[in-house]
Formats: sequence, C-alpha cells, structure tokens
Amino acid sequence: MEVLLLYFLFINILVFIFAGYDKSQARKNNRRISEKTLFLMALTGGSPGLLTAMLLFRHKTSKTSFIVKFAVILVIQVAFIITYLNYKK
Repeated sequence: MEVLLLYFLFINILVFIFAGYDKSQARKNNRRISEKTLFLMALTGGSPGLLTAMLLFRHKTSKTSFIVKFAVILVIQVAFIITYLNYKK
C-alpha cells in the first residue's frame, strides 16, 4: 500500500510540473507538452495534480475540449473507485 501511495504522490507531482512547464512554454510560444501526455498522466492517477495545476496556473481552463476530456477521465476514475470500494465490501 505504501508503494501505491508513493506512486500517486510521484505521478501527481510530475503532472503538476508538466502542466506548469506547458503553461510557461505556451506563454513563450515554444514547444509544448502534448495534451495526450497530460491526459495519459491524469488517467494513470495524476488527475488531482493536473486539476490543481489547471486551477493554479489557469492552464487549459478556457479550452472546452480539454475540459470535457478531462471530465471524462475524472468520471472514469470515480466510477472505478466506487466500483472497487463496493467490491471490497
């Protein structure tokens, strides 16, 4: 269980850094982190980190397609957690 918690801490810090870096690159019109990479990191457990970065850096918050795709990832993760918790009982 400790390894799993360390993984989630790591992936959330990493996606937070990636999103912050992407925002920095966007301001400079430089090469960016792909949305696919950010979504993959969110899907593998980094949703809280990405959501925090989105709100803190105001990154991708006005891009509707990004918000919708991110919301789908959150719904999938919440459904998975609920299913897991119900199965565990």
